[in-house]
Amino acid sequence: ELRTQNSELRTQNSELRTQNFELPVLLLARHSTISDASRFCYSAPMITRVIVLVIDGLGVGAMPDAAEYGDAGSNTLSHLASAVGGLNLPTLEALGLGHITEIKGVQVMGQPEGCFGRLGFLSKGVDSMVGYWEMAGHLTDVAGPLYPNGFPPDMVAVLEQAFGCKVIGNRCASGTVMLRECEAEHLSSGAMIVWTDGRRTCHVAAHDSAMRPDKFFQRCRDARKLLKDPWGIWRVSAHPLLGNARAVQFSPQPRAFVLEPPGPTMFDMLNRASQILVGVGKVGDLFSGRGLTRSVPVGHWTALLAEVTGMLKKVPRGLIFAGLDVLESDAAQSATALHDFDRRLPGLLEQLHPGDLLVLTGDHGRDITKADQVPTREYVPLLATGPKLAHGVHLGIRASAADLGHTIVEALQGGQLPVGESFLDALRAG
Repeated sequence: ELRTQNSELRTQNSELRTQNFELPVLLLARHSTISDASRFCYSAPMITRVIVLVIDGLGVGAMPDAAEYGDAGSNTLSHLASAVGGLNLPTLEALGLGHITEIKGVQVMGQPEGCFGRLGFLSKGVDSMVGYWEMAGHLTDVAGPLYPNGFPPDMVAVLEQAFGCKVIGNRCASGTVMLRECEAEHLSSGAMIVWTDGRRTCHVAAHDSAMRPDKFFQRCRDARKLLKDPWGIWRVSAHPLLGNARAVQFSPQPRAFVLEPPGPTMFDMLNRASQILVGVGKVGDLFSGRGLTRSVPVGHWTALLAEVTGMLKKVPRGLIFAGLDVLESDAAQSATALHDFDRRLPGLLEQLHPGDLLVLTGDHGRDITKADQVPTREYVPLLATGPKLAHGVHLGIRASAADLGHTIVEALQGGQLPVGESFLDALRAG
């Protein structure tokens, strides 16, 4: 089935070349056109350091199988731009974002400063865990359970046993919605707020007045072990709450307790190649720290982006892989945050040196037009740039996000991932 999807996506990639939003000046990054692409770049050095920024929920259009997930017609970025009257993203625009999907306010640049395309997903499921795992080279080929109406009573009983108290909420929704609905009852009763994205993840929130953070995290860790079978929960996300009544908000430092990837990932391979591997934000939790040299805990995305920028003076080689929760549940707030991200990005770009590769992408979509605002089955952007690397090369629709992991492992001389197809030659053309 995965091979069939792969074939269908490659056919769609071929069709994409003829769509109107592609200008004649653009070049498709296939082996037959690499020599032509050289006129957009200088002599490319060996890549010795890769920086990946993954913006949570940054979707750019429904995948062919989106209807199977109830996500037909989804397009996170396009719908967000329409909702706020357009987005102003000059830095991302210059890298080629306008060539990936139609976004109100974002132009199609004639000669982008980066390479661009879309990443698709072959894995079964839609969430950060599945998305990050596939980017790292592990495909999830088993469809998980569906919980569109919340968790069943027997699972709720196990949760209440794990936390030693009642749970409230228990439906498919966003965290913002659940906090608004359950805040008062939670503060008065101490009951845990529980919700789901409808699939493999169980979200739990607790104020520090109801349970100390260290105890709360331990209970969430215990719950993850209890919920794997027969309910198929692979991730329990712990959301500490801060603030007083009617002003409670999520802490910027949630934790995720996740089943380890069942197979090898790019972190395992690069670790064996003695590369420096830094996971920033949710990355450490999503891979249980496996293979990483260092993990920077989850924090506000502005602090994490500053941390990554600072690392460029301290980490001379290897991989810096960062997860950034930039988008909000509110359209206006999401637009403001994206504008802020775009303004801050040049500070990182200015720190890049020959031998660096910067990649910006997402892990799934999160279309604001969907009432529950859970992850949506979408393509995610693929923007790649670096000093003396190729410019203006269309990387096409990649059948699998594993292409990114395959490219990174090859660039850093870690061997070859068993899945994915590298686009390194296109980046180093010339």
